Amino acid sequence: MKRIFPLLLTLLLITDQLFAQASEQAVPMADKLREDGKIWVVVAVIAVVFAGIAVNMLRIDTKLRKIEKELNIK
Repeated sequence: MKRIFPLLLTLLLITDQLFAQASEQAVPMADKLREDGKIWVVVAVIAVVFAGIAVNMLRIDTKLRKIEKELNIK
């Protein structure tokens, strides 16, 4: 019970924040970026950053597997 209560409380607080963000108000900056077509630049930059993180994680994983093989660690 001690482990479930903090988890349940955290989930309730997170969902409360999600409902607070679901307002129908428009964001002027986002509207301006959409009008100018620059939103795709933002999307491209975010995609490049996530791709870089993924490639870096894969590189680290392959290096770690190689070291584990050398040391016979399972």
